[in-house]
Amino acid sequence: MYLVLEQRLREALAVRVRSLYDIDLPIVVEQPRQPEFGEFALPAAFSLARALKRPPRKIAQELLDGFEPPEGIARLEAAGGGYINARVDRGAYTAALLAGSAEQPPSGEVQGKIIVEHTNINPNKAAHIGHLRNAVLGDTFARMLRARGRQVEVQNYIDNTGVQVADVAAGFHFLEQKSPQAVRALIADPAARFDYYCWDLYARVSRGYETSPQTLIWRTEALHAIEAEAVTPGRGGPLAEIGEVVASAIVLCHLRTMQRLGIRYDLLPRESEILRLQFWATAFEMLQRRGAVRLETAGKNAGCWVMPAEAFSEPAAGQDGEEAKVIVRSNGTVTYVGKDIAYQLWKFGLLGRDFLYRPLPAYDDGAVLWVTTGDPKNGPAPSFGRATLVYNVIDARQAYLQQVVQAGLRALGHQREAENSIHFAYEMVALSPRCCAELGLELSEEDRRRPYLEVSGRKGLGVRADDLIDTLIEKALEEVGSRHPQDPAERQRAIATSIAIGALRYFLLKYTRTSVIAFDFQEALSFEGETGPYVQYAAVRARNILNKLRERGESPPDFAAELDRDAFASQLEGEEFWPVLLGASQAGAATERALAAGEPAQLARYAFQLAQSFNNFYHQHHILSEPDRQKRVFLLWMTGFFCSQLARVLSLLGIETPEVM
Repeated sequence: MYLVLEQRLREALAVRVRSLYDIDLPIVVEQPRQPEFGEFALPAAFSLARALKRPPRKIAQELLDGFEPPEGIARLEAAGGGYINARVDRGAYTAALLAGSAEQPPSGEVQGKIIVEHTNINPNKAAHIGHLRNAVLGDTFARMLRARGRQVEVQNYIDNTGVQVADVAAGFHFLEQKSPQAVRALIADPAARFDYYCWDLYARVSRGYETSPQTLIWRTEALHAIEAEAVTPGRGGPLAEIGEVVASAIVLCHLRTMQRLGIRYDLLPRESEILRLQFWATAFEMLQRRGAVRLETAGKNAGCWVMPAEAFSEPAAGQDGEEAKVIVRSNGTVTYVGKDIAYQLWKFGLLGRDFLYRPLPAYDDGAVLWVTTGDPKNGPAPSFGRATLVYNVIDARQAYLQQVVQAGLRALGHQREAENSIHFAYEMVALSPRCCAELGLELSEEDRRRPYLEVSGRKGLGVRADDLIDTLIEKALEEVGSRHPQDPAERQRAIATSIAIGALRYFLLKYTRTSVIAFDFQEALSFEGETGPYVQYAAVRARNILNKLRERGESPPDFAAELDRDAFASQLEGEEFWPVLLGASQAGAATERALAAGEPAQLARYAFQLAQSFNNFYHQHHILSEPDRQKRVFLLWMTGFFCSQLARVLSLLGIETPEVM
């Protein structure tokens, strides 16, 4: 309802400005700094003052003379140096909340599909804590977009032909001398955790490259075999077969890990199909035809196809003086960024080609997940791609490569699509020295003095995602068991799981994307302060008040029959309840602001403030024992409204409301 009134004010004042001054002015609506100034503040007169060369205060008064406030606004008044302050009709506003009036998305939205690409874990080992930040950010942002009426397609790009997969394939083939059949047997072994096995193997192979550089030939052979297989099936031999077996099995492991956090996808585009279905060949031809890439004949990049430095707004920032980006290596293999240009063109429907698709049975409830394939023996699939806006959730350290992708689109004449290619960047998740000590990792004296240590899969330094989740669940289970010892073990674990996932997701969301997170077990597991469990507890407490009413044998009041506009106006006449209710009703506005800023952390902060507000409300009012009938009904309605708003915001954050706390 808050956004509805905001939009009505914009539209009404825009019409008023046009009728008086014949000026089309975008109307800005702000929140006053002080509650006594009303609920909305409009600075339109300040913008008009420059064009009309008149004092803003006089313009504001002129705009209001004879101007009828839009529906839901009690009055408008000129204030300060030229603001127009709007005061809400409190009774009508709250009656509309009771009636369930929907918040409409604001006008001027980007039309068409929005693609959010996130997670993108190399399918060579178990997921770690850093991967979870990517996935939770992307999943939450997609939830927020959908809540505001956008059409969203969530993709998880699978780099199944890259160096990391090649290294694990080389480890199985050269180091452990396993056949593809032996690797399949290892995957099928219920006693083995294949993604954990590959975690250790990848670290062993990486250490081997450092101690015995001659073994780097293993990586080269594995890469050539995998890429040959991707282009022409049957040419890659055992190495390529192992690579495919490993990548496919690890993807399923990652999907299971992400499902524990409530994260799902619509499509898994695989890099092998970028090659097999001639996506890259088509994109390369387009780039050559437009002169966007050139063949170097001398220097360190001789024999390589490069994108010249002049294609970039910041050609070589932080890239050690690199003047051009290699797109195709001298040996003819395409770099990651080259394949990403082709993929980005496809996302916007600009490539003139499409993937082939098959359903992947990954979700127990029957929801369909699609994955790309090179096999033409597949039936029809949904229409993927053809977006108008694309968010790529990728580590901030990959900013340069994202600039290259955007430059590729611009070079091909797709300026709008380049601008609509948004790098949804985030900083890394590192480990605190205390966390490393708890993990049993040996640190030098210098490392102990650092604020954090960077996660490294090659070194095996990190917190595996499933280990972290399991630890959080066990910790939560201790608390749940102490509070509800009479509950069955299965119910205790379900509640503990809900609390643990809430704690983890909130921890990863509460920091702005530009903040480096130094993960620490004690902080993540805390149930005090600005945490997911704190917000969950407020939601459970609100619901329990209504449950206690039923336990007394009382039915909830018929709010619509007992609380009309006048009754609401009477209860909201002072400032005891109105600021609390107004804040609680702004979930949609908080979501919209977080989307505009590209900061899910803002919504997490709003959830915490909402929980604080309810807890204060709970402690200040004796809801069930209030003697005045109308006030008691009003307090019960407020409790129910808080309960629904808390559950709504938690759902956007991907956090469940547990049965009990």
